[in-house]
Amino acid sequence: MSPRPLASAAVVLLLLLNGCRDREIMAYRAPKDPVPPVQPAAPGSGQLPPDHPPLGGGAGVDMANTAVPTGGDSLIWTAPAAWTAMPDRPMRKATFALKGADGTAADLAITAFPGDTGGLLANVNRWRGQIGLPSLAEAEVAAGLDHLDANGLHIDVVDMVGSAGGAPTRLLGAIIPHRGETWFVKLTGPDALVAREKPAFLEFLRTVRPR
Repeated sequence: MSPRPLASAAVVLLLLLNGCRDREIMAYRAPKDPVPPVQPAAPGSGQLPPDHPPLGGGAGVDMANTAVPTGGDSLIWTAPAAWTAMPDRPMRKATFALKGADGTAADLAITAFPGDTGGLLANVNRWRGQIGLPSLAEAEVAAGLDHLDANGLHIDVVDMVGSAGGAPTRLLGAIIPHRGETWFVKLTGPDALVAREKPAFLEFLRTVRPR
């Protein structure tokens, strides 16, 4: 056999081997994993979580009767034995029921907020509105405050009588600033019952202390 046919056969064989090698490589080449599409964020519902402080504010919000989380229960107290501790209620740190001999009942609520919640004037006037009394000017509110200092706390106390529901209603309230929060203690009920409980209410305030 002449060298030329041998050389031609070698070239053909080399091309065939290269073609097979290319096919083998192509057979094992896998495409890249597709990038998962970015899921769009779910649109907001427009509602805050149940434990989130309300955004903004308004004059119609009853700040003295609504609480928001405050980063820990930083005050403790000792309640009179005659007061009945009630089950936990939303928006309150504690609730006590007071009973009169004639079957009447009063409600004591303890709530708390971060900050000053609008100050004494706004909160006292909200309480006044709850028992059917008109708002007062700042000087009038200041003149009607009593003050109690106990356990390193300064407590502003109010005593007011209105006619919510057509019957004489008395409200005893205490406002306690503490560590960037404002705590509220509010006793509301029939005039005679709440007046009878006022000494116990004041004694209760003297037991309020930092944890």
